Amino acid sequence: MAFESLTTKLQDTFQKMRGKSHLTEKNIEDALNEIRIALLEADVNLKVINELLDHVKKEAMGERVVRGVDPSEMFVKIVYDKLVEILGSETSDLEFKRKPGVMMMVGLQGSGKTTSIAKIANHLKSKENKQVLLVAADLARPAAVDQLKVLGNQIGVDVYHQPNQDPVKLVKGALKEAKDYDVVLIDTAGRLQIDDVLMKQVADIQKVSKPDEVLLSVDAMSGQDVIHVAEGFSKHLSITGLVATKFDGDARGGSILSVRHLTGVPVKFVGVGENVEDLDMFHPDRVASRILGMGDVVSLVEKAQEKMDLEAAEKSAERMMRGEFTLEDMLVQLKQVSKMGPLSGIMKMLPGQMGQMAGQIDDLEAEANLKKTEAIISSMTPEERQNPDIIRGRRRNRIANGAGVSNTDVNRLLNQYKKMEKQMRTISRMFK
Repeated sequence: MAFESLTTKLQDTFQKMRGKSHLTEKNIEDALNEIRIALLEADVNLKVINELLDHVKKEAMGERVVRGVDPSEMFVKIVYDKLVEILGSETSDLEFKRKPGVMMMVGLQGSGKTTSIAKIANHLKSKENKQVLLVAADLARPAAVDQLKVLGNQIGVDVYHQPNQDPVKLVKGALKEAKDYDVVLIDTAGRLQIDDVLMKQVADIQKVSKPDEVLLSVDAMSGQDVIHVAEGFSKHLSITGLVATKFDGDARGGSILSVRHLTGVPVKFVGVGENVEDLDMFHPDRVASRILGMGDVVSLVEKAQEKMDLEAAEKSAERMMRGEFTLEDMLVQLKQVSKMGPLSGIMKMLPGQMGQMAGQIDDLEAEANLKKTEAIISSMTPEERQNPDIIRGRRRNRIANGAGVSNTDVNRLLNQYKKMEKQMRTISRMFK
């Protein structure tokens, strides 16, 4: 996520407060100074920083600190509540008031506008079962139409396009053809910077299409420019929300924390990868939780439900409860986890030290190890997978040769399996 460095620094600050018997003006000031530096380094707007810290100081020194509660936990709760408020308090979903609903996507060149509109189309189709029509009205960038056609074909969504036509007339034609669709998503032309030509064209498209939603695509790694771009577009268009791309990057990203508070425009989606399914709704409470190092277990559960084979997972869980755990089970579990995306992304959603360990994980190495594990287990006979204790000299050599690995790799996997088997037996006894 875009706030990894900020999260680490805030956790260090909160750690220093643990063990304090009570909150004093001195330890509060020390903590606030560290938070101020961390937020400035994360590129959070100074006005937002001052409002956050003034509120936290007032609340921490006031009557709201509850007796019997660890002072450091109360301090974190105060920071969390204000952070959620700054981020927007509630999740802002797309709201379509008619059929077909209409959404415009606007933004500068290079902000990920065309990819983002395809991701939203995929989201509406796969998660809300909508019939979606994409409209290729970005005729300024030569490859934009072709890019949208490729993405539309990839996700199974129709793309309306007409070569050498005025974008406004093209949108009019698309709307006439869109009666059988639930939603129409219009991709508009971008520019290198905000200018009168760009604004007139998108304003004309807004006038003829009367969109329910006008989303602005912004690069989460572009710093305070996000706020300037949002303010610039809002002067000419009725912007209803932002799509923050590259939110999975390790840049400072503080502008995304500031933009709702300063412009009134909510962040509705964040891009978290290059694939069309790599789009998340922006939940202020969950983002605040992750920024403060408290994880995001709700999103983790949702991702598991969406990506995993729940029937296979349930069968595996039943076997574990009976104390049964074979190499087949081990492989099923590893494959299930891999479906949820890079291991570091999963770890980031876990609270505390588990989440902090995400930065130490090499996703490429983790993926290579998974493939190696799969190759080793696939090279075993059904009997060997069910009873690994019979794997000795010749069997070990055959498995290693079949998988293209060394005997040491086979031994390492078997030792890892034995540790996991022991843990599973311990867990099964706890539930008997």
